[in-house]
Amino acid sequence: MSRSTVFAILVMAGAAAQAAVPADLVYRNGFVYTVDAGDSVHQALAVRAGRIVYVGADAGARALTGKATRVIDLHGRMLMPGLVDAHMHPQSGGSRLLNCSLDYRRLSVPQFQARIQACLDHDRDKGPDRWLVVVNWFQQGMQPEGVTTSAATLDALTTTRPIIVRSSFGHSVQLNSRAIALAGIRSDTPGPAGGRIVRDTKGAATGLLEDAAQDLAMRLLPPLSAAENLAASGKALAAMRAQGITSFLDAWTDPETMTAFRTLQRRGRLTARAHFAVLVDLDKGVTPKAAVADLLRQQRRFDQGPTKPAPSMQVRHAKLFMDGVIAAPAFTGAMLEPYLVNKGTLNEPDWQPGPSRGPDSYFTPPALRTTLVELAKVHVDPHIHADGDRAVRESLDAIEALRATPEGRAARPALAHAEIVAPADTPRFAKLDVTPVLSLQWGKPAPDTVGALKDYLGPARYAAVEPQAVLLDAGARVAYGSDWPVDPLDAWFALKVGVTRTAAPDAGPEFAGRLTAQPGMPRAAVLRAATMNAAYTLRQEAAIGSLEVGKLADLIVLDRNVMRIPDEEIARVKVVQTVVGGRIVYRAKGLR
Repeated sequence: MSRSTVFAILVMAGAAAQAAVPADLVYRNGFVYTVDAGDSVHQALAVRAGRIVYVGADAGARALTGKATRVIDLHGRMLMPGLVDAHMHPQSGGSRLLNCSLDYRRLSVPQFQARIQACLDHDRDKGPDRWLVVVNWFQQGMQPEGVTTSAATLDALTTTRPIIVRSSFGHSVQLNSRAIALAGIRSDTPGPAGGRIVRDTKGAATGLLEDAAQDLAMRLLPPLSAAENLAASGKALAAMRAQGITSFLDAWTDPETMTAFRTLQRRGRLTARAHFAVLVDLDKGVTPKAAVADLLRQQRRFDQGPTKPAPSMQVRHAKLFMDGVIAAPAFTGAMLEPYLVNKGTLNEPDWQPGPSRGPDSYFTPPALRTTLVELAKVHVDPHIHADGDRAVRESLDAIEALRATPEGRAARPALAHAEIVAPADTPRFAKLDVTPVLSLQWGKPAPDTVGALKDYLGPARYAAVEPQAVLLDAGARVAYGSDWPVDPLDAWFALKVGVTRTAAPDAGPEFAGRLTAQPGMPRAAVLRAATMNAAYTLRQEAAIGSLEVGKLADLIVLDRNVMRIPDEEIARVKVVQTVVGGRIVYRAKGLR
């Protein structure tokens, strides 16, 4: 008998012996939706030592059931891979649960003032110099449509405290006069590169700061304490568990955030696989090489190595901003053609091209190309915020140059948001292997699409906003990212919108129907966007994202079958159980 034959027999014997070892956990009698290459469906799944060891019929799972095996009868429920959120801000989301919140509501100015005054009254024990931080302000949803705020809006409140109100989009803040003074903003204060100090017709600052200008005030806020950071991380993970999110990318992190998550990981309380993108910013003369060197220092400090069954931390992404947001009133998205302005009257509008195409992109083309090459040399993938069509084009141009370099062929670049893409650039995502990471919930009629975009873009461009299915049909690998806390963390509502392009039933008659004539995405494509495709952006597709033998047991049980319920009901899906690396980290009532 040859040596190779003996080896083959030993391998087969070892595999057979391993197959006979009972599983730790078996699910049976279910709708096991795998998201494998064929989106196959099975009845049962078995887990051993944190990995999937069987997917198939109930009969096969019985052979892996021993005395100590926990067996869960799904009673026909849907079992699928855990969700992978490829773009969120968990620390910000968790910390905002600790602040005065406007809860993303559409508010009139009096309602806006009343809610903030209630927070001030609740915190009467705070001193006159303690900043009040107000979060989750749906700036684009202020009522009536087109109403604006200024320092005077906040100065009318009963307080002498400095106030900062943070837009849920994360690109604007509103200050009161006390805060303006503390920030040192005067009539001659220049707006920083990549930001804008909004001024009235007399040149006085209104207290509204856009993008990089926010730092003038944000730097004055007292940092969260270690205990507050830990609490924020804990709240974020709790929110994720209930949604069925088993892996995430923090799309703009800092050492304090990573310290908090590392503390939880060391205590055995990290319940999702944590990936972090370090900001690369060439502000204040920083070179691409120096910025990447700083990222690597943070990587050496916090990255915990190869993926294992127990969740851990990886720092292998860089966050770059190319622009802000295309919606009114910011208009900080970089556009190929000008935003429109009303040259008529309110009753008889005449929308014509205005003077602004948004800001210059926050990276010049040479700086972006150089930065991407430096990142590729050290095997760090770029995650680029590009909202307007000019920002998207300039990003794709730089990635095309990157692909021509030896280092750039293996890079996995992602463009976050891509709310509007020029038709000529749509096929370039697939051609250049660039993943659009999209917040699917934005593809619906809402104040930030209808009211804040329609007139300012004109009919042709408005018809192209939120091109989710368009990119999919052009061959792009569409991935999902919630962008929480820009929106509430509600993954199943987002996935519903990805299918239907409709708002919630109670959104109001002005937001009925679909957003533009674009189609929605098929359900299978939406689920793949939030599992395998998102896992690909994290270089984790071999370990997670589908239910296949050998992969990590990251999975969720749902209270209803996403593939069989009416479209609108997808938003009402509830997660019954969340499992990470074979460990049950969340359990709702009704499943034993």
